[in-house]
Amino acid sequence: MSQSKIMLNRRSLLSAGAAGVSSLVLAGCDTFDFLGEGESKVRSVLEKANDLTYRAQRLLIRNGALATEYSETEIRQGQRPNGSTDPQTAEYLALKSNSFADYRLSITGLVERPRSYSLAELRNMPSRTQITRHDCVEGWSCIAKWTGTQLSRVLDEAGVKPNARFVVFHCYDIYDESDPAAYYESCDLIDARHPQTILAYGLNGQSLPVANGAPIRVRIERALGYKQPKYVHTIELADSFSRFGLGKGGYWEDRGYDWYAGI
Repeated sequence: MSQSKIMLNRRSLLSAGAAGVSSLVLAGCDTFDFLGEGESKVRSVLEKANDLTYRAQRLLIRNGALATEYSETEIRQGQRPNGSTDPQTAEYLALKSNSFADYRLSITGLVERPRSYSLAELRNMPSRTQITRHDCVEGWSCIAKWTGTQLSRVLDEAGVKPNARFVVFHCYDIYDESDPAAYYESCDLIDARHPQTILAYGLNGQSLPVANGAPIRVRIERALGYKQPKYVHTIELADSFSRFGLGKGGYWEDRGYDWYAGI
């Protein structure tokens, strides 16, 4: 069964109204920007719908259920770059100029043993390669082969504290020059420990290109594309989102998108 049919089947179990308004957020619509006095009520309904979607999908999808994997013959094109494709922050430009030899990925927050990894160290860990479909909120999809180390491995090495609930990814890119907020994203520990959630450093048999998120991009294969951040430099374990951005769990979530965005 195709991913789109699976998603429709899952959402059919929700009430029509809740599923409908939730899908508007997933589509990135600005429909509610002009609702005036009714906007807060609409957004309240959306938040409840998103929570219902999350809970329903958590009941329907057993924690070990895998996203569909494909054969190499089904890779029809290169992975389409999207969003920010060439960060211009001084720190990122310096790393890129040296082919990321000085890059470090930090594991911080609610962990017993904060860690820091070079790109070479991540590449030398046991890796996972998977051919999966990237589903973008804009409506397009693309099948590609991703290689990286499982996120669960570095979390285990750092030792996640019992009060940690979320994994927050901090990135080098600033999506909109008119908005100085650095890109960030997050997931819960269930998705973080999923076997297909990897810190990808390879794409279609080559090193991950800058346009697709080099040196490290997170792949959370049971979620829409905006949940899979690029240019990641820090992974922070946290018990809430209150300290990050506007407290919604991600750059786009702070602007009205669904936090879970599961498929």
